[in-house]
Amino acid sequence: MRARFVLSEMAIGLRRNLSMTIAVVLTVAISLTGLGGAWLVHKQVNTMKDYWFDKIQVSVFLTKDVTQPERDAIRTELQQLPQVEQVYYESKEQAYERFKVQFKDVPSLVNNTSKDALPESYRVKLKDPQKYAIVASAVQNMPGVDEVQGRSKALENFFRFLNGLQRIVLIGAALALLATVLLIFNTVRLAAFSRRRETGIMRLVGASDLYIQAPFVLEGAFAGLVGAGIAVLGLIGFKAVMIDHGVKQVFGNIVRYIGWGVVLQTIPVVLVIGVLLAAITSMATLQRYLRV
Repeated sequence: MRARFVLSEMAIGLRRNLSMTIAVVLTVAISLTGLGGAWLVHKQVNTMKDYWFDKIQVSVFLTKDVTQPERDAIRTELQQLPQVEQVYYESKEQAYERFKVQFKDVPSLVNNTSKDALPESYRVKLKDPQKYAIVASAVQNMPGVDEVQGRSKALENFFRFLNGLQRIVLIGAALALLATVLLIFNTVRLAAFSRRRETGIMRLVGASDLYIQAPFVLEGAFAGLVGAGIAVLGLIGFKAVMIDHGVKQVFGNIVRYIGWGVVLQTIPVVLVIGVLLAAITSMATLQRYLRV
């Protein structure tokens, strides 16, 4: 009986404040879509970084007149660095064979490049590619070292751009969440004021605070749940349109993409945040304004 009354009061409240409820639903949907989208962008950036960083090696190119003792000293220095996982030696002949494979579609370039044009080198696989600078500084001034090359500057700039985009989306989502909290605050405050006569009568007949506040909290939680449900549809669309089609059209198969498992893991989190955000804000508002 009490549950039926609370639910009926919730339905009445939703009808009375329909326009405000719709506004809460839409702001929750927008803010949680932005928040979830920022999380998916974060996961996609990390997935792309892991894919590329796993393939990036440091190349230590040797001079033409390098001696065997210098080669040995360079290898020893690289192998003793804690940031280095493995060191591979590549001779001029091996470098030329790899060059021919890389540029097989440009025969004129291959034909005009002599076997001695490519230097011998050490290919260094790092435990953490972010530590490239440490390895480079350790060997770049050693005798026999001509040049040290590592991560592509263009690749670094690209990831810096993605990280900046991720921060912008996250800031936008945070502002939308703040707007959602303020809107829920005002909606519940107006609802409590418009129904102060009914709540006063309930208190006079001995109803508890929880029983009086329950319809208001459920109204907010319901609006939060509906808004979060719309946000879930937005995240599914984001994954299908922006990542599976938009990003893939730009990069093709040269990078790894997040799967639907990441989206499925995000969905319950978004739903819980939507409900809790609305319910907690409603309860906090009622503590201050539902006084009889």
